[in-house]
This record gives sequence, C-alpha cells and structure tokens, in this order.
Amino acid sequence: MILSAALLGSALLGLAGARPVAIGGVVQSASVGTVTLPGGEMLPVWTLPRLGVTVRNDPSDVRLLLGTRELRYAPATGWRAVGFTLNAKLPVPQLSGGSLFVPLAALNALGLAVLADTPALLDVAAPASAPAATLPPSPDLAQTLSPGAAPGTTPAPVPVPSPLPQPQPQPTFAVNLDTVRVSRTLHRTVEVQRVVLELSGAAQSTVTRLQNGLTVTLSGVAVTPGTQTLESGDTLTLTQTPQGASVGLTTGGGRSEIFTLNNPERIVIDTTTYLDSSVPPPVDPDALPDGVTYRPLGNLHLLSFDPAVYQPRVVSAPTGQASGVADLVKRVGGVAGVNGGYFDPGTHLPVDLVATGGLMTAPSLEKRATLGFTAQGDTLFGYPRPRYVLSGAGFSVTVNSVRAKADPNLLTGFVGDGRTRVGADRLTTLLVTPGAAAVGSALTGVVTPPAGTLAFTFDPARFPQLPRTAGAPLSTALNWRADGGWDAATDALSAGPLLVQGGRVALDPAREGFNTAASIWRPTRQVAFGTLAGQPTIAFLTHGSPEAFAAALARAGVRDAVRLDSGSSATAFVTGGYANLGGYLNTVWSRPVPNAIVLVPRADASPAARR
Repeated sequence: MILSAALLGSALLGLAGARPVAIGGVVQSASVGTVTLPGGEMLPVWTLPRLGVTVRNDPSDVRLLLGTRELRYAPATGWRAVGFTLNAKLPVPQLSGGSLFVPLAALNALGLAVLADTPALLDVAAPASAPAATLPPSPDLAQTLSPGAAPGTTPAPVPVPSPLPQPQPQPTFAVNLDTVRVSRTLHRTVEVQRVVLELSGAAQSTVTRLQNGLTVTLSGVAVTPGTQTLESGDTLTLTQTPQGASVGLTTGGGRSEIFTLNNPERIVIDTTTYLDSSVPPPVDPDALPDGVTYRPLGNLHLLSFDPAVYQPRVVSAPTGQASGVADLVKRVGGVAGVNGGYFDPGTHLPVDLVATGGLMTAPSLEKRATLGFTAQGDTLFGYPRPRYVLSGAGFSVTVNSVRAKADPNLLTGFVGDGRTRVGADRLTTLLVTPGAAAVGSALTGVVTPPAGTLAFTFDPARFPQLPRTAGAPLSTALNWRADGGWDAATDALSAGPLLVQGGRVALDPAREGFNTAASIWRPTRQVAFGTLAGQPTIAFLTHGSPEAFAAALARAGVRDAVRLDSGSSATAFVTGGYANLGGYLNTVWSRPVPNAIVLVPRADASPAARR
C-alpha cells in the first residue's frame, strides 16, 4: 500500500480506554476506546473522524463538526456552540499521554448517534463516510456565539484578554519526505508490518521509543502534516516542526525495529506483532541462527545444523517432570531442539532408554531404534542394549535394571536426583560418585541419593561378591553391548522405529515390537532426528503415517533417521524468528515432554563459525 504524505490527516497517539468502542457493531482496537480523566469519560480527538466527526486537533483551538452542529473550544473562552444552543456546561478537553481528549458529553451534544451505551461497550452508529479533511482555525473568536446565546439575537462579543497568535510562515527545507509506503504480511499468526519513508535526500534522524510505539525525528526535512490508520490498526502521524519532520507510529503492542537504506534515502520501520499466542510462531527463514538451514518441502520440513558449529545432546527435565522443548533448549544455551522419546503421560517417566553425560537414567527395552551422540558430536544409529557393570577385586556383576523401586531378587541402579528415595529394609545401597573407583557410602534401608550420584541396591545374600563398606574398591561402567562406535556414546535416546538407513526406507515395525493397529501408528504429526548431507537434522511432517514419513525423508536425501515421539508430543523449535519469538515447525502447541534432543554450540567451534 502506498500512501502519499499529502493525503494524511492529523492525529495524536491513542491511549487504552476505560471501555471499548464499537462502530456499527464492530469493536475497534483498544486505542480507540474511552478513558476516564478529570472531567469524566472522554475520547481521543484523533479517533473522532471514524465516527463521522470532522475535527481540528489543536489544544488551543478545538473544533468538532457533525452535520450542521459545531462545538469550538479555546482556553480563553471555553466551549462555544455554533448552529445550536448549548444547554449545559461541558468539561474542558484534557491532554494525556501526548493525546488530546474531549468529553463524551460534547459528542452527545453534537447529536452523535449511539446504538448502545452500556458499562461494557459504547456502540456508535457507522457514519456514511469518514471525513478526511481537517478543519481550519476558528474564525475570530469575538464574532462567534457566546455560550448559551439565544438564536436570533445579536451575539455579545466574547472578551479576548490578548491578541491571538498569528500563524508563522512555514520554514523551507532542502529535503522532503515524499512518499510513505506500507506493507503488511501475516506469517501464521505473526504480523509483520513495514513502513518505508522515502526522502529526497540524506537527513539526520533520531528515534524515541514510546510505550506504544516510536517517534522518528528527521532534522531539516519538510513534510505534509497528516495521519493515517494503517491496515494493521496502527496509527502513522506526520508532523511538521520548525526543526524538521516528526513521524509517529503507535502500535498495538508490536515490537518495532528501524534501519536506513541508501540510493534512494529511506528509513524503514518493521513492526512485528504476535497476534494469537494460542498458535506457535512459525520459523522465520531470514532470521535463523548462523549455521542453521531450513528446507520446506511440501508438508515435510527440515532443519539442518552445521556440525562444525553445533552438536546434539540429550537434555532431560527433572525426574517425573515435563517441560516445553523451548525451555529445555534455553536451559542449556542451545539453538534448537526436538522432543525426545515415548513416556508415560501420568508420571512423565520415559518408557525406554535415556542416557545423558555417560549416565543411563532410564533403562532400555533393548528392541527399539536408538540415537546415540558422542562427546565429539557424532550421531549413532542402532539397537544397543546398555547395562551398568560393577567391577572389583576378582568380580564383575551386570546390573539388572535402572529404576528407583528396589527388588530383593535384582541388582538395581538409579541416578540420584536429590528427591527420589531408593532402597528398602534389609537391602544394601551403595552410593558411588561417577568416575570414582571406590564406594562412597554403604547404607541399609531407604535412602535419598544426592543428585548425580549412582545408587545400587541389592540383597547381600544374593550378591555376596559386592562390597558393603565405604571405601571398598568398586568401579562402574556403562556397557552399550553394541557395535559401530557405541562405546564412545555419552548420550542416547530410544524411540523408533528406524525410518531411513543408508538413504533407503528401513521401516520394520515387527522387529521393534510396534503394534501397527494401535494409535501410535496412526497418521498424525510426525517428527524425527537424522542426518542429511552429513549434518544433524530435525525433520517434521505436518500429517501422515510413519510409512509416508519414511518415504518423504528418503526422497529428500536423508541418510539415516529415527522417528521420535509423535502426535501430540511433536515439537521442533529453533531460536531467533520474528521479533526473536523463536520458531516452530509444528503449527499447534504440543504437550510438555520429559526430554529432548538439543543442538548446542560446540565448545571447540571457532569464534567466526559461532557468530
């Protein structure tokens, strides 16, 4: 949309109202609402043309014209009626927040048609047209009717204590503000509005941030004063001052950024507004972190990450808790993330393998496709069957299961979180610091292991080879029981099924124990993690079956990929985005999850690569 500066009317910034205003039954933005000020309920003068009232917006010379009725106000004379008799005294106009307000009683006196006047809403009849012109200065105050003068009588002169100020000649400037260009684009529920001010030459500018917008002052620039309500509902105001042009933009809560362009000289104001927080904001392809690539391929969306800059990690919420993927990303300073494996919605506990930092925190079902990550950032795909192994003088014992609940027939392990209790009467629990070669504590009964401490609970009668005293030699290791580099894995997550292997569809639900007749296999939102052209990649399918997802990934050139928990859990998030809101590949919010795969900056990445 192109707006000639000469076609703009005058207006000031709007304020939030005491109650909303509707025009012909259509509720307007909050800036058009009424406010309560000294003198009662009032409306901003700049909104009145929408109601069919022609105005002069000048605190020293207010004019309101509706049909044949007119009200004029000057500080020296008060309110004066033209074309009718004013039967009641009106409150004086008020300046608030940079805007001029007039009492609602003045509009009632003009005969403004009101459809409904309730405590919750003021509904005004829609005018046949909205006046675009601004009224000129009032005629000589002494020639107008005094307040309450009877029709047909000779008006009494109104005393004027001092001569009215005479209009000053407008200054001339070498640079003009010639054209205002406005565009508006919706990205899902994120509105991006661009206002371009085209100048005839270079000019110095300063920006003042306001509560609901900004003002740009252009030194030595000539402009035709005026105002315009933009398609977004924002208000653009152009004002000529002795020093130059003043451009005001009032917004409804959006975030504005400003920059300049040359040849020709332009000032650009981009305002981003998140219109509906019930819908996730989309990815902004033009505002991705360095080293991140976004590929939309129909209903398949791919986010790939430069492995020289980022590496994947498994990040978990506290035991028994769930969190949004964006929160898990921000917790470790990541740039993007995708939800992890399957879990019990009632307890938020994972139902399959989870390992972080070399510690297995949830046991493996030993049949589902698994993602592994090394400390160097390599991604592994396979079917490991990891177990803890305890070793000492002349013995080596494999831990049966990883869980907090003790079993007198089993050797169980658990990674302490400082809250969860383990152990039981007549059972021994050994507390071991990861990496240590000796028992830290040997306790009987119920205990609460400190966060990050390994706890192993057993019946001494069934496992007599295990030590039962603090300081006894004991080492712990995580045996992945898998080939293909898994001994170097530090993080791992099981989900499944394996969708693509070596660039080909590799779907085999029977091998991994998936019931294809159950809801877990239904067409829905699908999410996966894999590799594309050597880069770790998050994949999202807006809707489809696992078979359709696998086929789409193979067509896109993905080499290997494992499906993660999909459906209502599916989330793919990347930082940056419109107004730094972050962006989501999913178009609906997901439920909180207990873990995620997060892409974090590599510690060894060069400063240039990490910028």
